[in-house]
Amino acid sequence: MPERGEETLVTPGEVLGKLSELKAGKGAYVSPHDKTVYAALTGFRSIVPPPVDSDDLRPTVEVEGHKAHGPVPEPGAIVIARVTKVMAKMASADIMCVGPKSVKEKFTGIIRQQDVRATEIDKVDMHASFRPGDIVRALVLSLGDARAYHLSTARNELGVVSAGSAAGATMVPISWTEMQCPVTGLVELRKVAKAGA
Repeated sequence: MPERGEETLVTPGEVLGKLSELKAGKGAYVSPHDKTVYAALTGFRSIVPPPVDSDDLRPTVEVEGHKAHGPVPEPGAIVIARVTKVMAKMASADIMCVGPKSVKEKFTGIIRQQDVRATEIDKVDMHASFRPGDIVRALVLSLGDARAYHLSTARNELGVVSAGSAAGATMVPISWTEMQCPVTGLVELRKVAKAGA
């Protein structure tokens, strides 16, 4: 590999520079909102000088993935995540798998109130949709801010796939919005994923 100066390890969502000073190469992307270049994957940042005959004098920033990392969530991917915190307008979760492969790094996801379900969005109650510890199947919408992926459960096959009850049992889905504890018979509200998806 050719020597490209000092290489720095970066992670997804890390700011690499302003679009006015740098071009986004492989492993990097530009946010149209703030015209900033961000890292799209975990790897080593390198700066490639512009070609001699180029009119654009900005160097290109690239991120070359290091080989040790596992799968990385990307927009459009289906992920399995464990809910860690539920607030009034959103829930946060740790992404455990991208498709069938488990991740080797920590990726955080956020499910916003408007992304929980496709209908009656304004009536979504986050605490009636998820609880900490729930395992959810979700769609990656985008790499949001603060290095957290925006996730959606707004399709029938997305939502809570596994949840533990207060009695410590694995709850059984009984409808789109309810799961029941097989031990106590207690019913709890959830945004349930359609089985067999």
